[in-house]
Amino acid sequence: MDASNEQTTERTDLQRPLVDQKSPSSDVGLESILTENSLPYRRRVYLGACIELKILLRLALPAILVYIVNSGMSISARIFAGHIGSHELAAASIGNSCFSLVYGLMLGMGSAVETLCGQAYGAHRYDMLGIYFQRATIVLALVGLPMTVLYTFSYPILLLLGEPEMVSYMGSLYIVGLMPQIFAYAVNFTAQKFLQAQSVVTPSAYISAAALFLQISLTWMTINVMGFGLMGISYVLTISWWVIVMAQILYITSSQKFRHTWTGLSWRSFHGLWSFFKLSIGSAVMICLEMWYSQILVLLAGLLKEPALSLDSLSICMSVSALSFMVSVGFNAAASVRTSNELGAGNPKSALFSTWTATSVSFVISLAEALAVIASRDYISYIFTSDADVAKAVSDLCPFLAVTIILNGIQPVLSGVAVGCGWQTFVAYVNVGCYYIVGIPIGCILGFTFNFQAKGIWTGMIGGTLMQTLILLYVTYRTDWDKEVEKARKRLDMWDDKKEPLQN
Repeated sequence: MDASNEQTTERTDLQRPLVDQKSPSSDVGLESILTENSLPYRRRVYLGACIELKILLRLALPAILVYIVNSGMSISARIFAGHIGSHELAAASIGNSCFSLVYGLMLGMGSAVETLCGQAYGAHRYDMLGIYFQRATIVLALVGLPMTVLYTFSYPILLLLGEPEMVSYMGSLYIVGLMPQIFAYAVNFTAQKFLQAQSVVTPSAYISAAALFLQISLTWMTINVMGFGLMGISYVLTISWWVIVMAQILYITSSQKFRHTWTGLSWRSFHGLWSFFKLSIGSAVMICLEMWYSQILVLLAGLLKEPALSLDSLSICMSVSALSFMVSVGFNAAASVRTSNELGAGNPKSALFSTWTATSVSFVISLAEALAVIASRDYISYIFTSDADVAKAVSDLCPFLAVTIILNGIQPVLSGVAVGCGWQTFVAYVNVGCYYIVGIPIGCILGFTFNFQAKGIWTGMIGGTLMQTLILLYVTYRTDWDKEVEKARKRLDMWDDKKEPLQN
């Protein structure tokens, strides 16, 4: 009798994560509604939309807050720098643009965890989530070591790229203060993906919001009370990222929600590091190529006529674009979680429905954001600087910014679907072709050869983004979701430690 009770208790405990963390696959019956042929098609779509929107917004809204706050930390640093002086704003913009290299690398490599953890959670293979988390953190930390060497030589590298000497020097000092962030990224992004795969996003939002408040308060003190200037801004930004990391780790290790997915540190996490590195490279290339694309626009601006004006106006537009982009990235995270969970659970119709629901909602929101940007085009720059010339330059660029925001309402969500399905390598090839073979060369020709300056560079880049978006739309439309379910099952079998081929 006692043995029977213990077995019953054990089975109940194994299912408890689904209840505690409100796994979408377990309690809503989306797949059963979508496959119920006795219901009219419109009725199925309506009921499915009601269910999916509730799940999607529950995931996306806290994720949006997390990404907006994380982006807001960088933007607030630029705002403080801009109110010190125009050279400080240019230096902070160049520094953040250069540092996006490691940000994109870490975020991209962390996306491999998103695919594996999301599909493992949907398939109820809970014990592997903590192993994937630890394994990815180790790999990302090792990758961060050579990046510190690269940033040590940021000053000569910026000069080699043709940036102004004063901006290069001040930018390199700013980067030195950011270097400890590299290892904060290594832990933060893997922890975020670990939590997101289990539909736990709200605590990260609270942690990030508290860190932003701390950063703004400390930055004001370092500038106005201590007089540290630009270096104080970068040091506080680094401290704030480490506050986020420590709070996330404390939450994961102390909460009972993760008693089945986090079982403590394990030597198993050191197995197959090279294989995990190779898996994450596709994710890294996909994300990096996307993030560097817009940052190259800022770097190219330093080579135009009146580089300080071009850098200031473009960096302001990129900051607004990045803020809008974070909304789409929130839906990117939600789409990735939903797709990977449903594929892991063997629900092809739910995966398909989640994909198009997230894309449609994100597009509508981005359209509203673009209209707001056009309406405020003459005033938006004064958030960052009081310079009238910069304000006029930003106003002239706002139509390009609006088009970029609309495209960014679709493309990141489809990239999230790609992560959920494990298509990172394919999307990386698409990004290379669209961004670096089409977008940047056309932008350089229009900007430098035809002397359209920043508008020409941005036009070329919009063309590359449009091409990539159309390709992803077509590929997603043509996807056989039943085959994706089978691929997810095979992927989990391959990466399960009980059947692990990683030692081969």
